[in-house]
Amino acid sequence: MALANFFEKAALAASQVLRDFDRTVFAQQLESNPVLLAFDGAAIASSQGRATIDLSARLLGRLYPIIMVQALDHAAQAYVPAVEALLQAINPKIDLHASRCCVALVVGDTALQATDAACPTFYVGSLDWLALFSPNAPVSSGSSSNPFGAGAAACLGVANVFRTVFAASLPHAQVDSEVRLSLLTYDANTAQPAWPEVISLSDTILVGVGAIGNGAVWALSQLIQAEGTLVVVDDETIDLSNLQRYALATQDDINLAKVMLAIARLGSTKLTTAAFEGSWSQYLGQRSNWVLPRVAVAVDSAAARISIQSSLPRRITNAWTQSTDLGISRHPDFIEKVCLACLYMPKGQRQSESEMVASALKLPELEVRELLYRNVAVDAGLAERIAVINQQPVELLLPFVGRPLRRFYQETVCGGVLLTTEAGHLNETPMAFQSALAGVMLAAELVIEDLNIRPTELVSTTRINLLQPLGAHLNIPVQKQPGSRCFCHDKHFQQAYRDKYLDGLTGISYRNAAELSKG
Repeated sequence: MALANFFEKAALAASQVLRDFDRTVFAQQLESNPVLLAFDGAAIASSQGRATIDLSARLLGRLYPIIMVQALDHAAQAYVPAVEALLQAINPKIDLHASRCCVALVVGDTALQATDAACPTFYVGSLDWLALFSPNAPVSSGSSSNPFGAGAAACLGVANVFRTVFAASLPHAQVDSEVRLSLLTYDANTAQPAWPEVISLSDTILVGVGAIGNGAVWALSQLIQAEGTLVVVDDETIDLSNLQRYALATQDDINLAKVMLAIARLGSTKLTTAAFEGSWSQYLGQRSNWVLPRVAVAVDSAAARISIQSSLPRRITNAWTQSTDLGISRHPDFIEKVCLACLYMPKGQRQSESEMVASALKLPELEVRELLYRNVAVDAGLAERIAVINQQPVELLLPFVGRPLRRFYQETVCGGVLLTTEAGHLNETPMAFQSALAGVMLAAELVIEDLNIRPTELVSTTRINLLQPLGAHLNIPVQKQPGSRCFCHDKHFQQAYRDKYLDGLTGISYRNAAELSKG
């Protein structure tokens, strides 16, 4: 059996975008559609080409159980074992010996031969900030070490593979025509500035090393000439279900702290890195001040984003995914521009944590509230009761016995173990290529800002839907929340921001706006 041991999480993600989802049919479609990843010597000779191959393999290996890796000329032959080893590190059960393919992804200057190209074939490449895609003919890879167009091209290519395999179940599943996507401006006709020999990254804190954070770290890890300081903050370890969409993670990384995976990957750069294994509030608690020059946000909840904004970083770049689209938002000035909290202000009534967990596990809400408050661990009796209520084999839940209920919920419902529960869609689980592109875009924004190479300032948000052909208008303006609903209109928060960054008093540290209001 070639399906990965984290297949249930992949099924959960697919169930949110495919019509009339059936787990058995989904598995059969994967097993009956072998994918070909092919490349030539020109791709191997280019750092951008190698980056595209690497990320393509990392994304394909998380979903497809049968993948053929093919060198298109003699010069590429020696690279095949490394790609196959990467695929096996992600899914040890993967089948690498199929005799035919149903869809092909090609990196390099070489077209597939007619005998191989009977299946739909997509060509991907890059030119620095430009991601290139064609369903008709090869596209080259640039000679610089810029990884951003290369990473975006891999995501575009893998997205088109997905649309092809699941065209019957996916609305608007047409493949892209010729694509030239610039991560500088998000259009096709942007001049390519010279790529520098050294990249000096401003002091940055990356909050969240989940699926989006993995994509960002993947991109930054390609910048071998990067200098500067990067702190990564996350309080979780990698579990098996994370392999569904964490671009960097392999089977060997299970139970490793997410921040340590990031630090290990960034070791190829000249960046000065530091890891904080804890929450954002815990990280702030151990700092000597709250002067935060730049924060890159890759967390997975509105509440976490609002909390980060409330600590008043000078500049924020935020990346996000949903089941249908992904994007980034830019927040260079808390007072004058739309703030991060403006984008995530609650609308209407929402379920409390206890209500959401109770609904997902089909337990009484009062019981769940008490268990969450007391941080009670799930014992075998409660696991069996949940299994019976949800009509699932108790064996599926026994590995999670001993976890506090909150963690049990995260790993079984969010992790896709209780896939058939009615609450299974409460937690959106994007596809790997969506999360990876959001991360690549996040990292690109940091470098673009530091190099000061964007021709004109972009509007606050950029949105991309990889489940349908690329749209023509990706940059979408968003205004501040009207009136005084968001705290960016509050005079105390505004004054705290001015004191930290605009009035030269960068030594001042306000723990929260309440301190100001008391004064």
